Amino acid sequence: MVDKKDPQEFLKTEIKLSKLKEQHRKIEIMLSDIRNPILDPLILRRLKKEKLILKDKIHRITNQLTPNIIA
Repeated sequence: MVDKKDPQEFLKTEIKLSKLKEQHRKIEIMLSDIRNPILDPLILRRLKKEKLILKDKIHRITNQLTPNIIA
């Protein structure tokens, strides 16, 4: 879990999260580009796998940044 008391560590984590989201967004754009579809199944599979990995990393970091409140 990220220590919110340490502003530098928190900022580094936020920057990392932002970069991961940007990479995820770029892959999403490449996969959904209708004018320039990806025809190679190997490349398509690799991009989809990378997108899922990025999504997992984003989710993991978001959970670290969000406090765990038990209601």
